[in-house]
Amino acid sequence: MTELVFIRHGETDWNRQGRFQGQIDVPLNAAGLDQARRLAARLAAEPPALLLSSDLQRAQQTAAPLATAWSRAPLLVPGLREQSFGLLEGLDIPTIQQRHPDLWRDWLVQQADFALPGGESNRQFHARVWQAVQSLAADYAGQRLVVVTHGGVLDMLWRSARDEALDGLRQCPIPNTGINRLRWTDGRLAIEAWGDASHLAD
Repeated sequence: MTELVFIRHGETDWNRQGRFQGQIDVPLNAAGLDQARRLAARLAAEPPALLLSSDLQRAQQTAAPLATAWSRAPLLVPGLREQSFGLLEGLDIPTIQQRHPDLWRDWLVQQADFALPGGESNRQFHARVWQAVQSLAADYAGQRLVVVTHGGVLDMLWRSARDEALDGLRQCPIPNTGINRLRWTDGRLAIEAWGDASHLAD
């Protein structure tokens, strides 16, 4: 069994503004940096065999306090970047509804093979994420890994672990810096704990 602890990055201004971030390299805001510090304090006594991160800035900034606490640099994994939303990246929902009403309608349906112009479909995205996770599980079999990634990636893992379809909108909570504990056994994912953000409670 390989233990996989997946963590969503901290908050960005674009999260607050409801903008589609996708693969645009948006930094954490002040709240996100504080969330990352609280996350590191929470997990300081649980050093993994390896710390990994998406190569996007918001994930790397979230991983940085963990790297300091554990005295190890994160390994960057481009395959665990957020889904590409193509033409809609950088736009907020009111702007999308005004400029691209047809794309907004089609995106809300969330058919597995629908891709925004220049972006990835859920099926393409899932295949990329699954390949990255399979590689990690094979390369570090039997070890404990901590991975800082993105909400969309976590949605794909949730669906995989629960054998849910790739169609439809996200059904699971994915808070910023939420801790999601999974295990990989014989090519299958299982969820042990999900969306734990108790370190953010005042």
